[in-house]
Amino acid sequence: MQAQTRHLSVLSFLQQQIAGTLNEGDVTHMRYPTAISILLGIRLVAVENGGATLEIDVDPAIHGNQQGTIHGGLIGELADAAIGTAHSTQMVEGESFASIDLKVNFIRPVWKSTLTAIATATHQGRSVSHYHCDIFRDDGKLAATAISAVMTLRGESATGR
Repeated sequence: MQAQTRHLSVLSFLQQQIAGTLNEGDVTHMRYPTAISILLGIRLVAVENGGATLEIDVDPAIHGNQQGTIHGGLIGELADAAIGTAHSTQMVEGESFASIDLKVNFIRPVWKSTLTAIATATHQGRSVSHYHCDIFRDDGKLAATAISAVMTLRGESATGR
């Protein structure tokens, strides 16, 4: 017997994914987990309307730069993934989004650690929203902060995205 398809909001889908209560036929209009998150091992640990918390285990042997610390691009990707997940909780069927910018400030170096990115909306507009993301090392110290503006796309602009 084939599972019946049940269309969920992004927020409901992600909350049920975290809780482990998704049914076989449950879907949402966005792709979760994302391919890049699967590739990098980024995990969604909490989500709310306009907010998301993600984690990744990092190791300089895999994610390192020439100085032997975790590459800033990976930290930027983690921030972008957290911000994108936070914004996706606002999307309804037929909507998508695109990042306008991403600015990352590196506070302290990261070696082998579990990084936690906490993204929250600072302004939710009809077309453009703004987000802040803090990234913490597993010792609780702030490793980086990021800010981003995200544009919501509707109609033809959202098609195929």
